[in-house]
Amino acid sequence: MVIDLTRCAGCYACQLACKAEHFLPAGIFWGRVLVGEVGTYPTVRKVNLPVLCNHCKEAACVDACPTGATQRREDGLVWIDYDKCMGCRYCLIACPYQARTFYSDDKRAYEPGQPFTPLEEIGHKLYQPNTVVKCDFCRERIDAGVARGLKPGIDWDATPACVNACYTKARTFGDLDDPSSEINRLIREKKGFQLHPEHGTDPSVYYLQY
Repeated sequence: MVIDLTRCAGCYACQLACKAEHFLPAGIFWGRVLVGEVGTYPTVRKVNLPVLCNHCKEAACVDACPTGATQRREDGLVWIDYDKCMGCRYCLIACPYQARTFYSDDKRAYEPGQPFTPLEEIGHKLYQPNTVVKCDFCRERIDAGVARGLKPGIDWDATPACVNACYTKARTFGDLDDPSSEINRLIREKKGFQLHPEHGTDPSVYYLQY
């Protein structure tokens, strides 16, 4: 994935689309938009930094997981098998991007004192308390789309929800292994960079600068 910071409007559409797509419980966000300021008064500029799991090629979380719950697929997607996760949180500590969340409470409602909505009920069935959860690049969408002959990053039904929801087209999804892909063109021409390359994890999420 490539995220163009010059296009991000800080609207949180990506964050909310992720919430809705995955029926995430209250207090859980797989994708976030960090907002800050740079410069000195009166020359100050707002800066938006969308963050999510970086699906690293050398994923520290995979190495840290003692049960094999965290895995990296051949296509580079890093995911969690919740049936194998024992909630030790080693992966959470190992991740240099703070992209994982320990889900401990399945009783908390979005509206305190009110019954769970049907969407909340679905989330409670999907996620097991005392496990770690994170962004999986909407792997169900990708897998279902590819099975139908669709291409991730090109076809809506095979592309992550956050990419589809971005109305400024700040996000681009595609194949890093294809030198002719759109994301590789953007990385080359606009000098895409990774967050914290010093950790040696080789993230699969790139950013384009201001």
